[in-house]
Amino acid sequence: MFLPHVYCRNVSDLPPDRLRELGVEAVLVDVDCTLKRYRAEQVTPEAAAWLASLRAAGIGVCLVSNGVGGRIGPLAERLELPFVARALKPLPFGCRKAVRQMGFDRKRTAMVGDQLVADVWAGRLAGLKTILVEPIHPEEEPWFTRLKRPLERWVVARFVRDR
Repeated sequence: MFLPHVYCRNVSDLPPDRLRELGVEAVLVDVDCTLKRYRAEQVTPEAAAWLASLRAAGIGVCLVSNGVGGRIGPLAERLELPFVARALKPLPFGCRKAVRQMGFDRKRTAMVGDQLVADVWAGRLAGLKTILVEPIHPEEEPWFTRLKRPLERWVVARFVRDR
């Protein structure tokens, strides 16, 4: 229940054709350490190219972050993407809100993120497909996120890596 459906190195490993093979027509995407370094103001060039490829292919995208709107909103605006801030992951409320607001089909939507205990759990609890990616520079994260990383690395190495 709390393991991802799919595991990959980064979002670039999820081109539109791969998502369609998985039955995914829309993605909810975490921001920090999934699309960008924690303290960065811009997404990585690879993440920007990935987001552009999804949009060009007609795959729906919505950012879903536990970050506050004052930080996530300007990034979403620059990317011209809708967002849900203060999503309260691992609770499913932010994911459900994004699916509802965007009109996505829950059964054809995936939550993409770098944390088992936030992104994957929230997606699973919301009834979505889940895709776990490796975090971008996790050493920059706040202490409360770094506390979870050893357990997440152990779970990934033991139960997820070959998925």
